Amino acid sequence: MDKEFKALRIREENGEYKREIVSRKIEDLPEGEVLIRVRYSSLNYKDALSVSGNKGVSRNYPHTPGIDAAGVVEESSSDQFKVGDEVIVTSYDLGMNTDGGFADYIRVPANWVVALPKELSFRDAMIYGTAGFTAALSVYKLLASGQTPEMGPVVVTGALGGVGSIAISILSSLGFEVVAATSESIGEEDVLHELGASSRISKEITDDQSGRPLLRPLWAGAIDVIGGNTLHTLLKACKPMGTVTCCGNVGSGDLPMTVYPFILNGISLIGIDSQNCPMELRQKVWDKLAAEWNVYKHKEQVIESSLEELDTYINLMLQKKSRGRVIVKL
Repeated sequence: MDKEFKALRIREENGEYKREIVSRKIEDLPEGEVLIRVRYSSLNYKDALSVSGNKGVSRNYPHTPGIDAAGVVEESSSDQFKVGDEVIVTSYDLGMNTDGGFADYIRVPANWVVALPKELSFRDAMIYGTAGFTAALSVYKLLASGQTPEMGPVVVTGALGGVGSIAISILSSLGFEVVAATSESIGEEDVLHELGASSRISKEITDDQSGRPLLRPLWAGAIDVIGGNTLHTLLKACKPMGTVTCCGNVGSGDLPMTVYPFILNGISLIGIDSQNCPMELRQKVWDKLAAEWNVYKHKEQVIESSLEELDTYINLMLQKKSRGRVIVKL
C-alpha cells in the first residue's frame, strides 16, 4: 500500500526538538502484522516527554509519539485479527520508539493489539486510554491485595489528572471513601466531588518534611502517581495492613525511606506496570472499563483536539497544568 497519511512528527535540530505535521507513506511505518487506521488517540504525560526529547522515553528521532490508539484493522497477516476488526493499542513500545498514535495509521505486532469491547466506542476507549487503563489496573491490584471500603479512606494523588480522576470515579463507584490529593489551590472541590471524592487534602499533607519514619495513620490505602517523598508520606501515614499502589514519578523517581512501614505496619507497596501488562490481564481490565467500571463522570468535559491543535495541550501538560483528559481525533 502506497497511501499517504498525516502524522505529527518530532525531529531533533541542533539539540532542540521541533514539532510539525507531515505527510508520510504507509511503507515508512515499522514492521508488524497489523496495520490500523487510527480513529482516536489520547494525550499522556509520556507523550509530552517524548515530544520534548526525553531520551528515557524515545531514543530515536524523527519520531511520531502517541502511546494510545483506537481504530480499525486495514491489513493483517495474523490469525488473531481480520480486516474491519475494531481494536485498541496502548502501551508496549507504541509512541516511544515505535511510531505512535498521533497519525492516521500505525503498524504494530499482533500481540500488542486488544479487541475493542463491544460496549466502548473509539472515543470512549481513548477517554480512558493508557491513563484509564492504568487507573483501572491500580484499582484491580488494590482490590486483589484485600483492600475493602470498610478499612477506611483511600487517597488518590494527582486527583485532577488523567489517572487520578478516573481512579476516583472507579473507587467511588465501588463504595470507597476517596480522598483527593491535589497541589491546586482551593476552588476545585465541586469538580472533585462530581468525580466521586469525599474530601480534598492539600499537597502539604502528602509531602511530609518531618523526617519521621512513621506518622499517625491518616488513610487506609492510596493510589499514587507522584512518587518521591509523596509516595514515602503515603506509606508512612497508612493504616496497618493497607495497600499503596505506585504508577508514576512526576514528582521524583527517588524513594529514600526506611523499611518501618512494611515491617511494623504490614503495608503493601504494589508497582503498576501498564506498559508490559500481560495480555490476559490487559483484556480483563479493559472489559471491566467497558462494563461495571465505565463510570468516569467527566466525559462531557473531555477536550477533543485535532493534530494541529495538540501543541497547546502538550505545552500545558509539560507545565503540569493539564486537567482531565485530552483526546485526539484523527
